[in-house]
Amino acid sequence: MNAVKCFAVSALILAVAACGDTWGQRAVTGGAIGAGAGAVVGGVTGVGVLPGAVVGGAVGAGTGAATTPSR
Repeated sequence: MNAVKCFAVSALILAVAACGDTWGQRAVTGGAIGAGAGAVVGGVTGVGVLPGAVVGGAVGAGTGAATTPSR
């Protein structure tokens, strides 16, 4: 059950990762949110906090940069 909860929290956090008006703002906020979520998931799953934060930050920044601003 822990993996399901972690996945649900990660999906929710990544869904809001694209907050911002410009490409740079969305990339930075996505990276920050992703790093935080990755650190939590990495710590819970045993992968490690630092590797989780690195992967989460990269995925979050990529997701934030790839989205368009919502209006």
